[in-house]
Amino acid sequence: MASPILSPGAVPEPAPVAPQEEAWQENLNTQVMCRECKEIPPNIVEEFSNGDMVCGSCGLVLGDRIVDTRSEWRTFSNDDQGNDDPSRVGDGANPLLNGSQLQTSISFGDGGSGRSRDLHRTQNKSTHDKSTQGLLAAYKQIGAYCDVYQISKVACDTAKQYYKQVDDAKAFKGKTQDAIIAGCLFIACRQNNVPRTFREIYALTKVSKKEIGRSFKALEKFFATSNTMGPVNTGDLRIAYPSDGYAATTSTKAQELCSRYSSQLGLGHQIAMISGALADKVAELGALAGRSPLSVAAACIFMASYLMKNPRTAKEISNIAGVSDGTIRTAYKVLYGARDKLVDPDSIKDGKGDMKLLPVVQ
Repeated sequence: MASPILSPGAVPEPAPVAPQEEAWQENLNTQVMCRECKEIPPNIVEEFSNGDMVCGSCGLVLGDRIVDTRSEWRTFSNDDQGNDDPSRVGDGANPLLNGSQLQTSISFGDGGSGRSRDLHRTQNKSTHDKSTQGLLAAYKQIGAYCDVYQISKVACDTAKQYYKQVDDAKAFKGKTQDAIIAGCLFIACRQNNVPRTFREIYALTKVSKKEIGRSFKALEKFFATSNTMGPVNTGDLRIAYPSDGYAATTSTKAQELCSRYSSQLGLGHQIAMISGALADKVAELGALAGRSPLSVAAACIFMASYLMKNPRTAKEISNIAGVSDGTIRTAYKVLYGARDKLVDPDSIKDGKGDMKLLPVVQ
């Protein structure tokens, strides 16, 4: 195409340029708005605890699974008794263990080359702590014992804390670990009102009753004279501490055993309550003075089961209580003679129980 002929002084027009497509850019003026309120500016609240984006005016959920972009670093200086500032991410410190408790573990998943195994062995040698390993082994043993007898977590954690205090003080070096564990477990059960007898602890730990008694007396004296039994930062542990330090335990009472034995015999709550009331009355009158709490509890359960129309034989009760059926019958003979003083008329009224159902003792 030939260019046009211009007159003198004329300026040629520029050739038209084809429009070019602009590159995409994010529109930063776009806002999230509540479709119900339509407020400007929008009142949007991010709830990181639930991962939701919520309208602050009407409560409508505008988005879910919101990622918390804030820093995870927190300061626990107010909760730490050492007055230091352990700013870190992770779980709180376990008061039952010593040291920083922050370490790296190396796995064996290297495809069978053996390098991870060598690194794991080297790392274990460098971070091996015999005291911590001994505590962990003792805690595992205490936990296994508590699982067998279904002892509560409170009593289990208390026994672990007692063992740690003995280990920190380096006391009772002449005693075996099993004897100390048996003594701590016996005291912890008493402290938490779930007592176990020497016979039950012996059956559980295989430590002789004489050795359990010696450990119990030595530990009682140690805890009573020690000032380390005050409150500690237990974290997730459930440990029952008295406000004025360690309180010496008292001997197991028969009424404390009635509830557990009744449950193991499949008796109801009402019979457990009545047998406990009978044991209290027996202790008040001194009807079975000098007899063991096991015999008193077994005789009270035997009497309450017949009284409330759900009888259990002396043989069945002896298998649970650990006393002979002859001992139960002998103790029951005393209770039968004082039945008018022991049985509360209100507990058997309206046909709930009947005194005539009690077996006659010759």
